Amino acid sequence: MAYVMNQLLEAMVENGASDLHINAGRPPSLRVRGDIVSVEGAALTAAETEAMVTALLPAAHLARFASEGSCDFALSFRQGVRLRVNAYRGQSGHGMVLRLLPSQMFTLEQLRLPPAIKDLLRRARGLILVTGPTGSGKTTTLASMINWINENEQGHIITIEDPIEYEHPHKNCLVTQREVGTDLSSFAEGLRSALRQDPDVILIGELRDLETIEAAITAAETGHLVLGTLHTSGAARTIDRLVDAFPDQSRPMIRDQLSTSLTAVISQSLLQTTDSKRIAAYEIMVVNDAVSAKIRDGKTFQLLTDIETGAALGMRSLDGDLLSLFFQGVVSEAEVFNYCQSPAAMRVRMRGEGAAKR
Repeated sequence: MAYVMNQLLEAMVENGASDLHINAGRPPSLRVRGDIVSVEGAALTAAETEAMVTALLPAAHLARFASEGSCDFALSFRQGVRLRVNAYRGQSGHGMVLRLLPSQMFTLEQLRLPPAIKDLLRRARGLILVTGPTGSGKTTTLASMINWINENEQGHIITIEDPIEYEHPHKNCLVTQREVGTDLSSFAEGLRSALRQDPDVILIGELRDLETIEAAITAAETGHLVLGTLHTSGAARTIDRLVDAFPDQSRPMIRDQLSTSLTAVISQSLLQTTDSKRIAAYEIMVVNDAVSAKIRDGKTFQLLTDIETGAALGMRSLDGDLLSLFFQGVVSEAEVFNYCQSPAAMRVRMRGEGAAKR
């Protein structure tokens, strides 16, 4: 049986799947409400998966795929349907994962972000980081922030992405979107170039190396609002990851720079709800004087206390947010314990706050 990619993509949309997996040795598979379900039909051969991957790979990415064995790109399927694709070579042959991107932007309210985030997005300078594991919704959160700025502020927004997943038309702002591997060779190159293009806001798809991290901090210090992502969990780990990227002798200086340039860290996890949908739970740290001092002094292990007492500034701890979602009936107890930072403390809080609600 020969699988037709358009039919697989239609099945993906019709079944509400988040991902389509193409692997040799089994039929194409869909991730539906968290579960992997195979499409009815024969297992794909290595020759078939290679042909499917090759047919979708943009010409600009062929050399990169050949040399690195994987690449990311985005494609449009039909009107209003856009996908992010990771193509790769594995032991059994070629494969790829196609992720369906939301067809419309979420508002910050729909994402459950506090009103204080809008105040941060109005600032003329600073570094806002959205962090979390792969697949936690970081790109969606950043796209919603960029869309809010685009609709409510005026200026020049530059995005540097790998790949471009959400397309932002000009609204109140002028928007320039550039793709790594197609329009430029690296995030660091794109950031250096962006600083010569009169930007007000710069989105960096991923702070993946020392050069990009250093350039992002400098851009935030010199009068630009910079938004970016890191594959870390929690504010403290994010600060430590940034500092640890630098040589030992540079770390005191970087802590000092972060203490003045960092505006907020939004760390998120994507949970399954009790009705089999998806929802993000957040740890949000907004940098105030107390947080700034701890970053500068290398006392990141004390940041959770500031986060837990900073609700007036829009801060929230991950465990506190999970507990709120649980008592609202949005997520199950099992899901809470899958993601919470302190299971023992969570059990105590569940008993105590549950008894108080009764």
